[in-house]
Order: sequence, then C-alpha cells, then structure tokens
Amino acid sequence: MARISLNNMFGKKGEGFLLFAVLIERLNCQVWIEDDESNIIYGERQQSHRFEFPILHNSQVSGWVKGDKESELLAGLMSQLLQKESEKKKLGSEVLNLYQEINLIFNFSEKLAKTIDAPSICSITLNEASHVLRSDNGVVILWDDVNRQLQVVTSTGQQFFNAEKINRHVPLLSKIVISGLSEIITDTTALVEAGIILPHVQSIIYSALKVKHRVMGAIILASNEPIQYTAADLKLLTTLALQSSGSIESALLYEKNIREAKEREEALRHVYEATAKFVPYEFIGSLGHKVITDVRLGDHIEKIVTVLFSDIRDYTTLSEKMTPEENFRFVCSFNERMGPVIRKNNGFINQYLGDAIMAIFPGKAEDAVRAAIEMQFVLSDLNEQRRLAGQRPIQIGIGMHSGPLVLGITGDHNRLDATTISDTVNTASRLESLTKYYKAGIIISDASYQQLSNKEDFQFRYLGLVQLKGKVELLGIYECFSGNEPDDFEKKQSTLHLFNEGMMNYVNRSFVKAKIAFHEILSLHPADGTAEFFYKKAENLMNTQSPEGWSGIVEMQEK
Repeated sequence: MARISLNNMFGKKGEGFLLFAVLIERLNCQVWIEDDESNIIYGERQQSHRFEFPILHNSQVSGWVKGDKESELLAGLMSQLLQKESEKKKLGSEVLNLYQEINLIFNFSEKLAKTIDAPSICSITLNEASHVLRSDNGVVILWDDVNRQLQVVTSTGQQFFNAEKINRHVPLLSKIVISGLSEIITDTTALVEAGIILPHVQSIIYSALKVKHRVMGAIILASNEPIQYTAADLKLLTTLALQSSGSIESALLYEKNIREAKEREEALRHVYEATAKFVPYEFIGSLGHKVITDVRLGDHIEKIVTVLFSDIRDYTTLSEKMTPEENFRFVCSFNERMGPVIRKNNGFINQYLGDAIMAIFPGKAEDAVRAAIEMQFVLSDLNEQRRLAGQRPIQIGIGMHSGPLVLGITGDHNRLDATTISDTVNTASRLESLTKYYKAGIIISDASYQQLSNKEDFQFRYLGLVQLKGKVELLGIYECFSGNEPDDFEKKQSTLHLFNEGMMNYVNRSFVKAKIAFHEILSLHPADGTAEFFYKKAENLMNTQSPEGWSGIVEMQEK
C-alpha cells in the first residue's frame, strides 16, 4: 500500500495539524517536525537540538520530531496515528475491492443467465477473466466424456495453445485441465517442450471448471511476460470459474437432452416411415389420425372412393419357368415400378397381393383412370427391356369401380389389422377379371365413368351391361384404351364409330348388322380382341335363337 504523506496529515491543511498545535502548546514543547526529505511540516527549525525521534510507518521512517525531550512522545503518537490512518485506508480499499468483486460477479451472473449455450458461456467467462486479469491470451478447455478427449471450446488473443497436440499429452495436461486444481505457473518449460504452448508464453494462471466433484475442464490465462500473479488474482479467477461451471453443466445437460430428444424423434420418424410402408399414411389419415400409434381397435370411416385392381395376365404360366427367388425378384421389380405411379396420381396401395395390386383413390375417379393409363405406359417400357433381354412381354388387366367403402381397424387387442370392407372392392376385383374375358386392358364401371368430369380427356368404348356372379344389379362397363400401344390406340380410335355402331346393333338384337360392323373393324385391325369377342358373340346369336327378352346383358358365371 502507498505511504501516507505527513504533510497531508499534519501540515497546515491536514486533519492532525490543529490537534498537534494544541498538544505542543499545552506541553510547552520546543519542537519541529520534518518529513523524510528534511522538509519542515510543523514549527521552525532550530540551530541546535538535543533530541530527535523517528516517525515510523510500517517499520519505515516517514519523518522526524526534533527538539526537546517531548519529541519522543510526539513521535510515538504520530506513528500511531499514521498506523491507524493506514489501517483505515487499507480497510476502505478492501471494502472497495470487495464491492467491485461483488459487482463484477453480479454482472457476470446476469450475462450467464442470458444464454444456455455452452460455448457462449465459455466465451463470456474467458472474456470477463481477460478483462479483469492481465493476460495476452486465454483459452477454455473442456473434457469430452463421450470421445474421451480434450476440446478447446474458445480462445482469446493470439493462439498459444496447440489444439492438435493437447490430446497427445493428456497425462501432462491432466494436472491443469482435469485435476480440479487452481494454480499459478511461472515455469512453463514442460509445456513448451511438449509443443503444447508456444515458447513466448512466460506466465500461466488457471482455474478448474468443476461442479461438486466432477471436473469439466479449465480456464487458462497466459502472459508473454513473467507476471507475478497474486493469490487475489487466483481467487478472482477461481470465483469466475466456479460461477460459470454450474451454467456450463446446465448448458451441456440441456444440449444433451436436446440431442437425445432429436435422436428419439429421429428414431420415431424412422419407425413411422417404416410402418407407413405397411399401413399407408392415407389410410391412417382417413381415420383422423396422424401416426399409427394413435389408432384404436374399431376405428373406421366410410368414404366414396375408386378402387383399382391390377393383375398380371397368365402369371401362373410365367412363374412356372422361374425359380421361387426369380419369382420374388420379378414381382418386387414390377411393384417398384407401379407403386410410385399410383401415389403420383393421389392414390395409395392398400395391398400388394403377389402379382396383383389393390389401390384406393379417395379423390376423383380421374385419378384412378390416369394412374391406370400411366401404368400401361410403364408396362410398355418394361416390355421393351424384356424384349431386348430375350424375354416374353407381359400384360396386365386393370379394373376399377367407384362406390362406398369402409376403412377401419379390425382384429383384437393383441393383433390389429388395417382392412377395407365393401362390395366396391369385390366389384373392382371382378371387373379386373373381366379384362381377360373381353380382351381389354382397362375396364371401368359406369359408376366410375359417370364421376369423370372431363370424359373427353380419355378414350372409351362402351361394352354393354354385365351381371356379375352372385349380383342382382346390372353393371355398365367401358373399355379405356388411352394407354394402349400407339398403333393399337390409333386403330381403335379410327374405328370407334364402327364399334359404337356394332354395339348398338348388338344390344338391339340386329346381329347381322353388328357382325358386319365388327367384321369391318377386324379387317382394319385384326388384333382388336374386344371387337373379335363381340363378332363371335353376334355370329353365335345369329345361328341360334336369342332368349326371350334378351337385352345384350352378359351374365358372368365365374368370379
């Protein structure tokens, strides 16, 4: 602490001047007072004197009292007053320092309270420490329990720590980083020789970052000069370190919880994505749920939908020439091509039934028709690949019907199943079977046809009425040839008027005229299997007497 000036205390403007003036007068002393540089503080210097006694402050001479024998008393009293003043100033300085320290910690705590990010907290701590303690650079190092290594989180000033080398010398650094101690290092030789710090670093002060008995790392300040850090400096750095350690731990815990929550969320997302491949999201959404875990036994809803069935023609014959694994790969490859087409047109796969597909279109019937047409285009590309590979082409039949359908969750409490219950499904399946009978690629019911708002966008041929096996109601059916091969499409389109003429005569029992119309179609397009079907039917009915009340209805005796 700086020495107290005698002149400030006992000079004419000092607090002790009046006191000593009165005391000297009462004692009738012949004395004068000099400072340690022989400057007169009080009284007048005499040519000679018998006594002189030192005025002491912290064992050092601050001045002299000279004169008669009372000089000793006055020198002792002044020494005591100097000591008291010194203690008072020291106490005031300590109180001021304590206040500044409390204020520092309070402001520091406020800064910490505004962030929950561990690197930001480390940066705030390091900046605060660098501000109050003299240093050229600093660093905060944390111990990563997961990866079992040290990590430099933040630094200030010139880089003096080699982040790449610290994990090669963990035993050497363990004293600093993970020992839990706080210390001042004036001999940096070992750290310099290990290449951990640069040679110009002369002094280091560090404090552990720890909570209870768990050490998280350390805050380290370094100076390029041989600074004599004090115990007070170490205490202040330790205070900042302890203050921030709790915040860092909370931030790390928060980050861990967030990370684990994201990992759980990601795991659940994968589960939902996986389950959606077995139970379509559209099915779950139709029941008013967002995820499959929300469904309950008995959940159901009735909707007007269009059901589409597709099936590979003569698959049994085709599969006989393949091994079980080849069969499986073939079906997988086929379904991989057709599934996206259905989803693209706002439908969803309800079931893959081996070589058959059942799809549901909750929206417009146009979606189902467009999907069926695009499926034929995809099949055409697949057949071209098969032709180049020396394989026989394949054909599919597609049938669709629109009507009410119940989607729901059935089963028991230990085994649930997403199912559809409706005659609409059975009818669509039967119509797919009719594609073999009528030699058509796509057959749609009149119920689906009437739902089409833009019928002119597609090419249809009316195939009359049909009575499905086990059904009482008659069903009007249409062939859609919009997805046929280009040559087949053009010839069917050019002969459409003849086909419509032939169907009208066929239904009206004018079998001769019907036969002529279908014969003319076949002369232009011999591959028209549907025209050939009705040609043979008309020819057969010409040669036999048609039943009474016959109206052209085809009764299906098989499913």
